[in-house]
Amino acid sequence: MARSGAGGYLSLVAAALLLGLHGFAHAQPEVDLALVLAVDASSSMDADEADLQRQGYAEAFRSAIVQNAIRSGTNGRIAVIYMDWSDAFDQRIVVPWTLIAEAEQAAAFAKRLEEVPTRRAPGATSVSGALDFGRHLLMTAPFKPARKVIDISGDGTNNHGRPVAQARGATVLQGITINGLPLVFKRPDGPMGLWNVERYYRDCVIGGTGAFIIPVYDASHFAEAIRFKLVREIAIPSPDSLFKLAKGEPLMDCREGASNRSMR
Repeated sequence: MARSGAGGYLSLVAAALLLGLHGFAHAQPEVDLALVLAVDASSSMDADEADLQRQGYAEAFRSAIVQNAIRSGTNGRIAVIYMDWSDAFDQRIVVPWTLIAEAEQAAAFAKRLEEVPTRRAPGATSVSGALDFGRHLLMTAPFKPARKVIDISGDGTNNHGRPVAQARGATVLQGITINGLPLVFKRPDGPMGLWNVERYYRDCVIGGTGAFIIPVYDASHFAEAIRFKLVREIAIPSPDSLFKLAKGEPLMDCREGASNRSMR
């Protein structure tokens, strides 16, 4: 009898836990957008640029135009997480998932961004690693989003990890939109050049419904570009991408800029 009683008790406990988990799943808040902000922290980014970019995001979330965009959706709230990234094995969550509906919550998110120091990681640049990590964050987020977006910024091409086209394809397949903020104001004589970094993001990185890029041509324009980008991402997207290929213009070879670095 004792054995049967213990088993019955354990069954009740298990049932209670299952009911609790079921209730938690249904309690997940609905949001208009789940947004991953994925910021390049690789060695190609210098300290001043990293600080400008971080401050640009903080100022954007304090701005009335972004706060009004957040409130304008069906649910009047979004979920945001901020990460930085370098090589295929180096991604860091700077500010975890945060629910934002009111101006005070947006300002608190901005304050948390400012409290975490920026970094310049020693590793290579893995756009594919950032997309894979961002996709995982969205697929495990404790929210029910109407839309899922990865917003990735960087100043170079994928030179570590798996091919960027594979990561993009796997991400778009999950209904996730990838938008880009290519930083094209440095190293015009480098292997990619200014124009090619912008084109690389357009042809090889972004994807999904309403995908777009907003190139940053001057470091002093970070804050303005980020505000514009966030408002466009939070608002209901148009069905087509903002940037389309000119008639007859070939797609860039997405292997360009890639190296033969082995996965350690």
